[in-house]
Amino acid sequence: MYRSGWIISVFFLILPVCTRADTVLREAVECRPREGLPNVLDKLKEGGSVRIAYLGGSITAQPGWRVKTLEWFRQTYPHAQVSEINAAIGGTGSDLGVYRLENDVLRHKPDLLFVEFAVNDGGTAPEQIFRSMEGIVRKTWQADPKTDICFVYTLVEGMCSDLQQGRYPRAAGAMERIADHYRIPTIHMGFEVARLTAQNKVIFTGKQPSTDAEREKLGNRIVFSPDGVHPYVETGHELYLQAVVRSMKRITGKGSKGPHTLKEPFVPDNWENATMVPLQSEMLSEGWEKLNPETHGLARRFSNRMPVLYKADQPGQTIRFRFRGTAAEMYDLLGPDCGQVIVRVDDQDPIVRPRFDAYCTYHRLATLTIARGLKEGIHTVELEIHPDQPDKAAILARRNEKIDDPKRFDDRAWYAGAILVLGEVVD
Repeated sequence: MYRSGWIISVFFLILPVCTRADTVLREAVECRPREGLPNVLDKLKEGGSVRIAYLGGSITAQPGWRVKTLEWFRQTYPHAQVSEINAAIGGTGSDLGVYRLENDVLRHKPDLLFVEFAVNDGGTAPEQIFRSMEGIVRKTWQADPKTDICFVYTLVEGMCSDLQQGRYPRAAGAMERIADHYRIPTIHMGFEVARLTAQNKVIFTGKQPSTDAEREKLGNRIVFSPDGVHPYVETGHELYLQAVVRSMKRITGKGSKGPHTLKEPFVPDNWENATMVPLQSEMLSEGWEKLNPETHGLARRFSNRMPVLYKADQPGQTIRFRFRGTAAEMYDLLGPDCGQVIVRVDDQDPIVRPRFDAYCTYHRLATLTIARGLKEGIHTVELEIHPDQPDKAAILARRNEKIDDPKRFDDRAWYAGAILVLGEVVD
């Protein structure tokens, strides 16, 4: 996991490649054009207004491949009016992406949607990747069947060996199955990076040279990233850009203009019914404060992602709601002043969920898991602020962090914005 909101799962580095060999053992290539991007490319050539959406994690949030490819589209198609929909959030995967798709992407009516979650989904089971990535595809084409979609894959250093051996890392391999099913083009932006790393032409992790002696020692090699994950904008992200440019040459001319066809689902339990519902005052006990983006810093900072943001900080304050469906989560914040939440679902035993972790020297978007895999039906949820704070000093020490200012950490606050359900919230 990484600071500044750039948090990913690294568990895939120690997990088996996959339990379903057909998911990952297919030959890895830089680009599979499939049915291409015919609608958006035609619109670009005609010189129309084109909106390109980037849905992903921290690698997409950087001013790197997203910014560079947007500029490439503008320069390549100078008569088109190309605008950006930036829907990247560090430390999040496709399981949150499918929930926030409507608010962050679809309401802006994109012509092209890039989806980048291969790194943050690295520790996610393939079966879950199927559900969420298929949900993204189906929700997009239900909103507008002419929207073109392209899956793009990034990598971390631990994924290089798979690519060097000719196979996709497991998350990208799972996503390829969905792309095959819907004939969506895919680009592995890290394919060439892995090849050049094997040839010692790229140093994956290191510091950029700052002196003549360091530059002479580096020679013609380039340094890809400072941390094994997030590329340097001027070197690593440039390689990602070049991969997209090469791939666009292969993708151009593929497929036919017109609406995309929604086939039978790849998995019947896909998350196309994922719904985000902003919190409403009647769901809250007394004492909750609705934060005003015009006067409250956190509400202002996250206003483009959370329709509303509420805060409570007293033990016993609750959120109560009912939903019809099979799963529920809460879209919330983690941060230095946050505490713990008691989760009660139907008549199940309560569970305590901390809203503080080893990265909580700052506030960031997160999800609180309430329940998954429930039997279809109506379920009752109660979420209550726990009276005790977690041991914040011990938690921070896991990353050699310390409590710098006790006042910043001495609280049991909870910031909540929306309910995420597979189904619908009911009265």
